[in-house]
Amino acid sequence: MYKIMFVCLGNICRSPMAELLLRDMVEKAGREKDFLIASSATSGENVFNGVGAPVYGPIRDLLEKKGVSCVGKRAQMLTAKHGDEFDLFLCMDESNVRNARRILGEKNADKCKKLLSYAGEKGDVADPWFTRDFNAAYEDIKRGLEGLLQSLQ
Repeated sequence: MYKIMFVCLGNICRSPMAELLLRDMVEKAGREKDFLIASSATSGENVFNGVGAPVYGPIRDLLEKKGVSCVGKRAQMLTAKHGDEFDLFLCMDESNVRNARRILGEKNADKCKKLLSYAGEKGDVADPWFTRDFNAAYEDIKRGLEGLLQSLQ
């Protein structure tokens, strides 16, 4: 089983999009039993009193138009404990990689990689929180996920 955690700053835009898209992709391929998929944040700004914020509205709207449900997905914090539970931490940008490695510790630091590295790219997934270009983030994530799935066959 592949145990994959997607990571971004707040876990309301990019990392939940990656989580939900990958779930949709593996379900359509009949491989959902081969995967444990989750996402988390390196910052606690979207988790209040232990309750995470839902997926950001424009992301939710974009995914729903593509037939991907966000129901039940709420932000959660990345913790050191996740390091022993997951095999791979796919981060949306370089800052997420640094923060995830700090949170997970030296023992699990090598499990952190940038998602776009699976698309053969060195760049970061566009951050729609700042760019407001939700489609660019979607396309970046989709390329990364397609490359990831290809590498896992």
